[in-house]
Amino acid sequence: MNNLKSLILSLVLLILNLDSYADSLKYNTYNNHGSVGIINMPSARFYNESVFGVSFYNGTPDQKLTFTSNPYEWLEASVFYTNIQDRPYPGSGFTQDYKDKGFNLKLRLKEEGKLPAIAIGINDIAGTGLYGSEYIVASYGINNLDLHFGLGWGAYNGSKYSFDNPLGYLDNSFKNRPEIKPGLEGTGSFTAGRYFSDIKSSPFFGFSYLINDNLLFKFEHDTTVTEKKYSYNIEYEIPEYQYSFGIDFISLKNLNLGIAFERGSTLSLRFNYKNDPKISRKRYKYRSANTESTVDKYTELRKNLESNGIGVNKIIENTSAIGLELTQFIHPNLEIIEEIIFAATSDAGIDKEIKKDLKIADLTVISEINENFSDESRVIYERKEDSNFNTSTNFVFRPFLASREEFFKGALLLENNSEYVIKDNFFFSSNIKYSLADNFDDLRFPPLDIYPAQVRSDIKQYLKNFDDGIKVGRAQFDYHVTPKKNNHFMISAGIFEEMFSGIGFEYLYFQPDKNYALGFEIFDVIKRDYDMRFGTIDYRNITGSLNFYYRNYGLIPFDMEVSYGEYLAGDEGFTFEISRSFLNGVEFGVFASFTDVSSEQFGEGSFDKGVFFKIPIFGDLINYSWRPLTKDPGAKLVRKNKLHDLLVRFKPIYWYYVYKKYFFYNRLLYLI
Repeated sequence: MNNLKSLILSLVLLILNLDSYADSLKYNTYNNHGSVGIINMPSARFYNESVFGVSFYNGTPDQKLTFTSNPYEWLEASVFYTNIQDRPYPGSGFTQDYKDKGFNLKLRLKEEGKLPAIAIGINDIAGTGLYGSEYIVASYGINNLDLHFGLGWGAYNGSKYSFDNPLGYLDNSFKNRPEIKPGLEGTGSFTAGRYFSDIKSSPFFGFSYLINDNLLFKFEHDTTVTEKKYSYNIEYEIPEYQYSFGIDFISLKNLNLGIAFERGSTLSLRFNYKNDPKISRKRYKYRSANTESTVDKYTELRKNLESNGIGVNKIIENTSAIGLELTQFIHPNLEIIEEIIFAATSDAGIDKEIKKDLKIADLTVISEINENFSDESRVIYERKEDSNFNTSTNFVFRPFLASREEFFKGALLLENNSEYVIKDNFFFSSNIKYSLADNFDDLRFPPLDIYPAQVRSDIKQYLKNFDDGIKVGRAQFDYHVTPKKNNHFMISAGIFEEMFSGIGFEYLYFQPDKNYALGFEIFDVIKRDYDMRFGTIDYRNITGSLNFYYRNYGLIPFDMEVSYGEYLAGDEGFTFEISRSFLNGVEFGVFASFTDVSSEQFGEGSFDKGVFFKIPIFGDLINYSWRPLTKDPGAKLVRKNKLHDLLVRFKPIYWYYVYKKYFFYNRLLYLI
């Protein structure tokens, strides 16, 4: 019996430590639609969680720019912008090609084991349906060969080998694929009744073969619809045959170039950039203070921490440990702070246990020092409260994509961000910018729908003035106070963002040992004029909301925020936001707002929704939000900091790799 137990345990440990190389970052590439796949067709391959990428595709007649992210290892999400040559933009006064944007999603159902990996996906979820398609796909790797086979609907339903939709045997509704409104009328609409539906469905297959570490050959049965099958799909050149093949040059781990001959009629180019921040992030380089040999170890510890951007408010010590009260961090995550503390204590010759309180703006973010420890300790050092000033200047790229005037608009800005700490809980922060080069001058087409007030849809008027000298992006005061334990206030006044100034406050009830928080905010705001300096225009409103925050630390970690209140434009309603953040500062999220503005009043798109991400580009975290359309309903005030963000900043929410690796269900699927 003991031998049997040992054998079973050995087999289990062997299975748990098997790693699949099929989802390699280097040997898998994005397809033309920005999804890990073949050429046009998808695969069941995924990158690791927190990986993000950018793809640029140049084909005929479409060109496409796609931003892709992996919030989880089983979820891939992307947003795209496309230009369709020789297809006129709807409406009068437009002399350019058709522009569109949309959202894609792919979900892993099963990892590869004895049987293939399986995934399902939907393309162009909230766009006009130009690329609207659904699929289920399986992938299986054999040495250098990766095989893919699946079933497609919508824009993937163009195979001459199509057969009756198998889902139609489950329910007759799957046999009918409703039309969506063409052009702008269908923009941003969800039409769930279309998904995986049609009389027929098309099988597809393909493979990629790794020739060597620099070359990847791809071949596929390309079932892309090329004729006018639906009222909204793209018309491609008449195919010679339904096969596409190509070569990807993958000599660099994060970059690849793909060349493909599609359906015997079109030559295309594709450029992919992908990055796994967990691998590429450079370790922080610790800087020793190089103090004189005569200073004591506590002074050396303090100097070491301060030399690495960590302020020391207080040092206490008892017989077993040293307590540090630290504040004013410039570092994005707890991991770096822990590294610095470890290096600083070792450098100072301290071998006692370190307990720490981490504070931001006089708010206790992490506390390891309790009252008993404080009472039993002697004070070694206590800082006198004083002011300090921090500033940084960087080059920033500001994109404005898929406008009706032109597909790509952008600006290269020189931006300065400064913070003056008047007291530990009283700050002044500023953002000023100067456009070195931009092409915003010819933004001329007004928004189609303005209701109930124009608060965001006049974004072009602000952008057009970027080349007119220095602009003020922010100039605000923030005052923090905690009158009672777990009850926090932040009072703010000044220029909050490019479009609004005002005054107001936020309250948050936050218990550090709980995974939820409650609060509210209220701000009296006035709209700034288009010069973005200190002038205003004739629009004012009081905006506010009740806010509920929830953090899930379980198997599927996420942050959720639900708010109800009045928005900038005066409409009232709910906003739901779900996001995933990582220890390295990367963040992905989705949001949707449902207000008392009807679908007819809102216009194209029906309601406000979108995705956002924060990714490291050239060492800095870049924030970007995507909406199908820029509309006024559901618009919120943009603020530099919110209390909940500050208080959970160094409280990581991620699924530990050890736990994930040994998760029984995942490995049970491996056996299937």
